[in-house]
Amino acid sequence: MSWVFVWLLLGIVTTMVVVVFAISLGRHVLIVGRTARRFREEVGPLAAEVGRDGAESSDRAERLRLRRTPDRS
Repeated sequence: MSWVFVWLLLGIVTTMVVVVFAISLGRHVLIVGRTARRFREEVGPLAAEVGRDGAESSDRAERLRLRRTPDRS
């Protein structure tokens, strides 16, 4: 009969540890989510500007290439 209480106690303790870990994991997920959103808000405009500049440079390089290469049609 005492083994039943030992296993019951072990089960309860294990369940409590898993619940604590789950709560801790949820808290860290929220922290990482907030950090990612803040990072996106701060870096997003700069990344968009770099993307626009890259597209503009690519277009300019294509126009220069077309102007210097004779038409071979």
